[in-house]
Amino acid sequence: MEGRLVSNSKETNAPSAMTSEDWGQPTSRAWAFVPWSKLEQHVYRLQKRIYRASNRGNVQAVHRLQQLLMRSRSAQLLAVRRVTQDNQGKNTPGIDGVAAVQPAERFQLAAEIHPKKWTKRKARPVRRVWIPKPGKAEKRPLGIPTMADRAHQALVKQALEPEWEAKFEPNSYGFRPGRSAHDAIGAINALVSRKAKYVLDADIAGCFDHINHEALLAKLDTLPAVRRTVKGWLKAGVLENQIFTATEEGTPQGGVISPLLANIALHGLETAVFNIWSSKEKRAHLVRYADDFVATHYSLEGILEVKQVVEEWLKGMGLEMKPSKTRITHTLTPHEGNVGFDFLGFHVQQYPAGIAKTARAPRTARPLGFKARITPSKESVRRHNLVINKAVRELQAAPQEALVEKLNPIIRGWTNYFGIFAARESLHGCDFATYNVLRRWALRRHPRKNRIWIFHKYWALESEGWKFQATNGSWLYLHQDTTVKALTRIHGSASPFDGNLIYWAQRLEKHPLTRTRVGKLLKIQKGKCARCGLYMREGDKLEVDHIIPRRLGGDNMLQNAQLLHRHCHDRKSAQDGSHPSQKAEGVQ
Repeated sequence: MEGRLVSNSKETNAPSAMTSEDWGQPTSRAWAFVPWSKLEQHVYRLQKRIYRASNRGNVQAVHRLQQLLMRSRSAQLLAVRRVTQDNQGKNTPGIDGVAAVQPAERFQLAAEIHPKKWTKRKARPVRRVWIPKPGKAEKRPLGIPTMADRAHQALVKQALEPEWEAKFEPNSYGFRPGRSAHDAIGAINALVSRKAKYVLDADIAGCFDHINHEALLAKLDTLPAVRRTVKGWLKAGVLENQIFTATEEGTPQGGVISPLLANIALHGLETAVFNIWSSKEKRAHLVRYADDFVATHYSLEGILEVKQVVEEWLKGMGLEMKPSKTRITHTLTPHEGNVGFDFLGFHVQQYPAGIAKTARAPRTARPLGFKARITPSKESVRRHNLVINKAVRELQAAPQEALVEKLNPIIRGWTNYFGIFAARESLHGCDFATYNVLRRWALRRHPRKNRIWIFHKYWALESEGWKFQATNGSWLYLHQDTTVKALTRIHGSASPFDGNLIYWAQRLEKHPLTRTRVGKLLKIQKGKCARCGLYMREGDKLEVDHIIPRRLGGDNMLQNAQLLHRHCHDRKSAQDGSHPSQKAEGVQ
């Protein structure tokens, strides 16, 4: 069943019809009155046609529709809106120093990326920025393109992504719309739940930095103009401390189109592993999330052959596996001292179990003698506890209310990610560690008071048990308070471009990372944005808005909340005066 992209629009301030000349007026007010719902409908229809043509293998139709989309004024404006409003890095400048583009300047930016001007545009070098890797001393290099190049990349991505979504392998999950780390873990769970297997747990060394340009462009196999443009981005170079460095390989992390190019480069790896053996019973399987992947096979000889095939395949793209992060292990019995494996922050392992608790074969219902469990890895728990410790130390002199407000989002975010599997023991351990940190925090504040007095000052007995409760009634969210949502795996070939928007809206509502408040609002609003009327899709930037702003007397109850796209929220806040930095007539 297909869903329509838009229902009855609630954009009461938008006129029913506007011409492209009206959109192009270089004023802030003109940006507010662009009929965004109509633009998104038009672009989505073209993307859906590209997806279906690619599914049929009709290359000529794909290229013709891609040209039509990139010449569309709608696609150009949406690309600019994405990089200037929706993107988290919209305030991070490239080498041109441009950031936080104002509404009146966005029309000019849209005009600059029209395909007629591609021959005159030359990609500029990216600005090198180093960011720390979570829990590690080493840093990850980012390449920040200029704002014009970001908008240009967003436009090209709108055309290329539907084509490749129809081609990508079913067990590829990272950097793809509508797919998440939980889907990858769900695929792993399906592979290990019924049979003990050997596992190749591997990581590609510097994947983004070492992709062979010629091999990538050959695999891209796209329109000549798009190929030249993508090649220009790949060869643009890096500027760091006013020193220019040419780029002969790799695609810079930080670019809008870089994740898509990385997925294109790694496309085919799963098929190469799957086709090693023709027999269904002997086949190996591979699950990939970005540059991390796991391959499974029932025999040691088979997994060694898988490793050899993967190494040869990666050489063709100028890549190799990272020795320090590549190992062979077994899911049930120790192999070279290793049992189980870590993937995306989870630990996957099979444990011997009695008849009552063991898994059973699907056909014969005979006990298998083991139970597969997926839990937070020890490293994930350690990092999480360090984050809580650091937050508490930083707020040693702050009131209890500030501590609760700081810790609750940290705890909720971690438990929403890890709480979908058998994490009860890990969650209990995190609660115990958090209690010890808070107890030390309280003791340091009152060194002359006894521990019983301190406990009753900061902890209150509620119906659910003892709570770290502030005087204003707010209390600390416990890890064990997580409401575990059932994980619904994505259909193998499903894509947001297949037209089944009702499925994607319902999937977003039930996603483990969707907070309870967001999930409730999605259900109330039937999966649609309360302002523009478009279906919410995975990958959209969603924000909870107060219908009557808090600064104007509104409360924090669910009845006064609505779920909006980030750009819709910006416009609503500008018009009702709830944003302190915007005037009522402004338009973000």
